[in-house]
Amino acid sequence: MARAIMIQGTMSNAGKSLLTGGLLRVFKQDGWKAAPFKSQNMALNSYITSEGLEMGRAQVMQAEAAGIEPSVRMNPILLKPTNDTGSQVIVNGEVRGNMPAREYFKYKKALIPDIMKAYRSLEEEYDIIVLEGAGSPAEINLKEEDIVNMGMAKLAGAPVLLAGDIDRGGVFAQLFGTIQLLEPEERKMVKGTIINKFRGDKTILEPGVKMLEERIQIPTVGVIPYLHVDIDDEDSLTERFDRREAGGAVDMAVIRLPRISNFTDFRPFEAMDGVSLRYVQTAGQLGEPDMILLPGTKNTMEDLLWMRQNGLEAAIVKRAAAGAVVMGICGGYQMLGESLSDPYGVEAGGKIRGMGLLPMETVFERQKTRTQAEGSFRAVEGPLSGLSGISFRGYEIHMGETVIGDGAAPLTDLSGLGKADGAQAGNIYGTYVHGIFDEEAVAKGVAAALYERKGFSAEEIRAFDMEAYKERQYDILADAVRKNMDMEAVYRILEAGL
Repeated sequence: MARAIMIQGTMSNAGKSLLTGGLLRVFKQDGWKAAPFKSQNMALNSYITSEGLEMGRAQVMQAEAAGIEPSVRMNPILLKPTNDTGSQVIVNGEVRGNMPAREYFKYKKALIPDIMKAYRSLEEEYDIIVLEGAGSPAEINLKEEDIVNMGMAKLAGAPVLLAGDIDRGGVFAQLFGTIQLLEPEERKMVKGTIINKFRGDKTILEPGVKMLEERIQIPTVGVIPYLHVDIDDEDSLTERFDRREAGGAVDMAVIRLPRISNFTDFRPFEAMDGVSLRYVQTAGQLGEPDMILLPGTKNTMEDLLWMRQNGLEAAIVKRAAAGAVVMGICGGYQMLGESLSDPYGVEAGGKIRGMGLLPMETVFERQKTRTQAEGSFRAVEGPLSGLSGISFRGYEIHMGETVIGDGAAPLTDLSGLGKADGAQAGNIYGTYVHGIFDEEAVAKGVAAALYERKGFSAEEIRAFDMEAYKERQYDILADAVRKNMDMEAVYRILEAGL
């Protein structure tokens, strides 16, 4: 049976996901077969496995770091917020329904058998499992029903490493206060602390570390520097959304919708020389980008109404009329049409007009489409004609069916599914396929088209291999963890267990 260790944090965004990924990469480098596990994740960034099941992208990132195929068993419960007080509940990759927060709070303990079935399956297959908590284990109003922090550590028999975020300040209070709010038996489960996101001279920090260890009688096993690695992060807390300045030869603007999902679709452009990709929330921030990207969203209709109310829709339509390339992915694609209908109340219910940039209509159905997809671009017209014939791989995850009318043509053929996808008309494009830009030739083809429209030479664009780039980032992460964490102590904790 696998040995286990768990990363918990003093708060959200303490760096649990990255530390988990870093440990998994170290274990892989050391010859172990290791896997991630997070019993419950709340995120809008999701992924479809080869079996057509849905899971959080954070565990996909961690599986990639471990060098293994992502499996829904690594994230048996995924909560996708639909509003401020409710979420779509996904169990082992399948939708169970939408629940208000209070209803789910009462229901979640009934999911422990599902959680443990997934965990035991991984336990039989791997040498080491690195579990990740959520938020803080010291939420005293939630501890009794906990299934993701100390409750999960008990179920798995996993010793805990508690991480605090020094970049936000007050890291000693974070760690000390969290430990003090734990029950005595829970404190015994914490075998080490980690000070994360440190900047500065470590010798200045050392007296504080020593005093903390004396007070809580738990060793500090690592002081991890603030890492500049380009790795998928949690959607609601990502620093990517802070990018708002245009600085490259080519300016690409992503609309930061209130319920934005799968913004990782645009990562290939973030790492491309000469391209500046920024996130905008207002018409004033939009400016005059060369390309506007409408991302996926958990609630297409409400996010479209949000754009309509704050003036972004009108600004995008005006920019499109001026010749800027506009492309929508999934929910962003649906917005580009003439109408969106929700007869079953899947989202907001009723019917609203779309942006009118593509002649098509979308109807939301009860059944969610979840599938991996591969195919190639058809004969592409307009500014992105250079994409014609290029192959790609990705996945579909949406709650609607779109029918295009006269004046538009399908954008791609999905060979594995035997159907056409997306739509194109002039400088407006849309597709349901997430990850479509991950293929080097696709991202480079888009950038080359934008370069040439501005009179620059596309020869300046360097080849970009997303998979190789990710591998380098995981190795950088592992090097930092190995250098700044006492891995001998971590292995001793693993060996001893609880």
